[in-house]
Amino acid sequence: MKLVWFRNDLRVRDNPALFQASEHARKNYFHSEKSKISGVIAVVTFCPQQWLQHDESPSKVAFWLANLAQLKLELNALNIPLKIINGDLFSSVGSLLLELAKRYQCSGLYVNQEYCLNEQRRDDQVEALFKQNGLNVYRCHGDTVVAPGLLLNQSGKPYKVFTPFSRAWRSTFLANGIQLFPVPEIQAPLNVESDPITLAVDFFQDRSMGFDQNTWSAGADVAHQKLQDFINTSVNQYENNRDYPSLNATSSLSPYLTIGVLSARQCIAGLSSYSEGTEWVDSQWVTEIIWRDFYRHLMVLFPQLNRWEPFKPEVESRIVWRDDNYLFDAWCHGETGFPLVDAGMKQLQKTGWMHNRVRMVVASFLTKLLRQDWRKGARFFMQHLIDGDFASNLGGWQWSASVGADAAPYFRIFNPTRQAERFDPKGEYIARWVPELEKLPVKQRLDPMSGHLVGRPSPIIDYKLARAESLEIYNAY
Repeated sequence: MKLVWFRNDLRVRDNPALFQASEHARKNYFHSEKSKISGVIAVVTFCPQQWLQHDESPSKVAFWLANLAQLKLELNALNIPLKIINGDLFSSVGSLLLELAKRYQCSGLYVNQEYCLNEQRRDDQVEALFKQNGLNVYRCHGDTVVAPGLLLNQSGKPYKVFTPFSRAWRSTFLANGIQLFPVPEIQAPLNVESDPITLAVDFFQDRSMGFDQNTWSAGADVAHQKLQDFINTSVNQYENNRDYPSLNATSSLSPYLTIGVLSARQCIAGLSSYSEGTEWVDSQWVTEIIWRDFYRHLMVLFPQLNRWEPFKPEVESRIVWRDDNYLFDAWCHGETGFPLVDAGMKQLQKTGWMHNRVRMVVASFLTKLLRQDWRKGARFFMQHLIDGDFASNLGGWQWSASVGADAAPYFRIFNPTRQAERFDPKGEYIARWVPELEKLPVKQRLDPMSGHLVGRPSPIIDYKLARAESLEIYNAY
């Protein structure tokens, strides 16, 4: 018997751990006494207290649970039972997994790697415990296109800048290609019952756990259809349209990628199958997937990032962050008086998602203009995003604050009004999320000074003054 531990890899297609476990179980069956039970059992662990410590949003957890229910159906079709383990913290799951493995006489545990430090430590502890008890642990790579640590510069050191990393990534991909893991064969039925998917503790307390099921329908079939539709209709115009939040021009696949309903490898393979030649490898959408890999590589090779430390401490050491609850609360609730910022924050609060261009604008506003610690913004995002991904979120916030790997230059400070004029010129996005402003002419929708006409707050800062102060501080280094 083989035990497959699902985490943020809720899929049966292109799942290295599941496929290898199934193959090993099948081969063992044909080389052993036929009377012995052979097969795969799946398991997931619920760790609500750990989710709270990691700032996992209720909408993300609810989406994970909805997709887990769909995964259970797919596993049932393969005769693979799904067991549920309840353990509040990562530290408790090792002994519970071992108990489950012994109960069903499993000879090995199969997992797809997670690359953040707490998850790596958890897996190290589980592996040590299993080995002490004579059981093997197989750790596979299924979350990235290129596994962390494989891309090093000519000096044998990790890349710290994205552009040379992306060149090496593309070169490696073109040389090796990509081969997806198929769905495992249907196994013989086991005398093991699946567990019901329920939460034994009130993780959500009095917080909303909902997500828009019309926008984010659960299941791998939905994710693959979204991928196919995007490639068929939008990917060719992605570079031109991706920065306009009023357009439906992005893939909207990030929630599915975050919990592994869809793999980055499947995205690349999907684009490849619809393209001729190799020019598509240089496309902007592939660049976004490479950024995702890059941030995971950094998590592994520079573990201090996992402890919320800046990649460039020499820059942050010269910044005095303001700890101003009034400014931070105004930002959180979309009441800054700057229309594009407020629209983005209200979209986040209402939907658990925000357009990427707007994410950059609101992050720059918080760190460069309000001079609030980037960690506060990063945690708030994680606590609300349905696609909250620690590595990408941390990397994006450090980029915005100019303290990260290959970060935005210190002098890049997004002017929220100019950004609105450029990327929401008709104020359509702003009007959708701040409906009071819809009553105003387009030019006034974009103007922070017009808010008082419809009962909106006045700007909480003087943009020119805040920008000058920020430049003076960053210029110090």
